[in-house]
Amino acid sequence: MATIREAQKQLTRGLLLAKALELFGDKGYAATTVDDIAVAVGTTRATFYAHFQSKGHLMQALLERSNQMLTEADVPPLKSVVESGERAQIRLWLQRKFDQWAEIRPYVTAAHQAAASEPEIQVALDRWFDDAIGNMHAGLDAADRFEASSRRVRCTLAFGELEFFSRRWMRLGWSVDRETSLDLMVDNWCFLLTD
Repeated sequence: MATIREAQKQLTRGLLLAKALELFGDKGYAATTVDDIAVAVGTTRATFYAHFQSKGHLMQALLERSNQMLTEADVPPLKSVVESGERAQIRLWLQRKFDQWAEIRPYVTAAHQAAASEPEIQVALDRWFDDAIGNMHAGLDAADRFEASSRRVRCTLAFGELEFFSRRWMRLGWSVDRETSLDLMVDNWCFLLTD
């Protein structure tokens, strides 16, 4: 059973994360200071540093949360979807991603802003991208589809399309028809990843 002290620490950490994300959205990552975050929570700079070594470490915790949000919805997981090669599973997986964009938008926007000044955030974003491609590649390997030398390229092209399109949506919203976009992306993924 958690003690009151542990519960308070978890609550404070959660508030620091929530207020930081809000401030990053309002002011931008670079313009938001540790003091801004602490004041927004009603605490001190010392309390901030008791929970996070730096603003960059706080951003890493936000990235971990967004990744958790994304992968919790992946039933079945991406590797299995690619391995199946079934159009219906690919469509459902992509549709879930489209549906998640609104929820993860503040996290992704802040992460890309942070990456400009925090090398470890860029490394984390690159690792996230590579992990997703790795899962897709493992799916193609398990299905033994296509020449082995083309599998990673196929996965990079498919996931790169999703990543680019999601980032564009996060900046501009739906400037094109959502269903048409989904249909075309499913077509592209099927062309790249299925027989």
